[in-house]
Amino acid sequence: MTRPVNARRWTNWGRNQESTAEVLTPGSIDEVAAQVNQAAESGRRIKVVGSGHSFTAIAVADDLRMVMHRLNGLVSVDGPLVTVQAGMHLSTLNALLTEHGLAMPNLGDIDAQTVSGAISTGTHGTGAGHSTLASCVEAVTMVTAEGKIERYTTDSPEFPAVRLGLGALGVLAEVTLRCVPAFVLRADERPMLLRDVLAGLDEWIPGNDHVEFFWYPYTDRASLKRNNRVPEIDRPLSRFRGWLDDEFLSNTVWAGVCKLGQKVPATVPALSAVSARALSARTYTDRSDKVFCSPRRVRFTEMEYEIPRAALPEVLDALEGIFDRLPFKVQFPVEVRFTGPDDVWLSHGYGRDSAYVAVHQYLGSPYEPYFRAFEDVCTPLGGRPHWGKLHYRDAESLRPAYPKFDDFLAVRDRLDPSRVFTNEYLGRVLGS
Repeated sequence: MTRPVNARRWTNWGRNQESTAEVLTPGSIDEVAAQVNQAAESGRRIKVVGSGHSFTAIAVADDLRMVMHRLNGLVSVDGPLVTVQAGMHLSTLNALLTEHGLAMPNLGDIDAQTVSGAISTGTHGTGAGHSTLASCVEAVTMVTAEGKIERYTTDSPEFPAVRLGLGALGVLAEVTLRCVPAFVLRADERPMLLRDVLAGLDEWIPGNDHVEFFWYPYTDRASLKRNNRVPEIDRPLSRFRGWLDDEFLSNTVWAGVCKLGQKVPATVPALSAVSARALSARTYTDRSDKVFCSPRRVRFTEMEYEIPRAALPEVLDALEGIFDRLPFKVQFPVEVRFTGPDDVWLSHGYGRDSAYVAVHQYLGSPYEPYFRAFEDVCTPLGGRPHWGKLHYRDAESLRPAYPKFDDFLAVRDRLDPSRVFTNEYLGRVLGS
């Protein structure tokens, strides 16, 4: 087959997914509709790509790649309801909300994703009173496989599907988010023994707005983070301390540690022990999005599983055994976060209190035996893999984990019966 003139190679942030496809760059909703209609009539397939921060092949295009970077503007602000074009990045959204005295109620730990990509894959932060970012969505404007521009609200029967749709239902063009008044967080971050962190979780999770921790493999050490709302920025982090912790130690030095561990695996346990003590305790206050989001410049591959919160001790115990059995060393700490239940059909946290456990490996290091062993622990516990993080599940395996799985598929059959928006990944996790 002759390669299209404007075919371009794409690689995701983690550099573990790539494709070459013809590129579409619509500048309006009408252009999106026209391009979708043309593709459908000619039997072609479209895959919308955001910022490439998914580690799965969810954004891999095998025919037409639609890039939404031109659709990145503010549509309207109506009290707490803010409507933006779906190609806007979260970093831009956060700055825009600040100008209007607003904020997202919760965020993940990076702000590089597009709004559409973040909600479509189940991006989440931490906090028992929160769930995925998709739970903040009040309405979406979407182009369906027929090239029709449709608006779905909380009253629409398709709404629980379209606000976390994996890109399988249509092209999100505009998203309305329910925001909150801008707020300040006090961050308390401190190294602790893992056993002390686990012993305190039953108190800390309900007693703080946001709780998470990192566990360093081959050690009994962890780093606990607790964020809580306060009236004002009364203890800002100095510019030097922010640079030292978030840029120099967490990125520059950490990159060197990972490279050394990759070249000399025997050093990894000692390096992990040193890393666990490198970041000292700190307490500071800042704008909410600046506390939630941190720069991540050291590249890696990742798997993340949502599990019922009560299963966390069993999963962590199993991970320690996995570390000992692997034919290579694990270089990155294990990240653990907590959310409450929501009613979004394909949300990982649908209907239950959740613990999210994320495992990583440095870019270029082996990971599959590690990730598969971790998945084998989580799956029988009812674990649900993050849609944007690596996993090996298929539709048959995922159906029992999601009570509304078949309801979602029914919406997909109505909105995209010809599978204009499918790719290999969606064929695996949703069925052909």
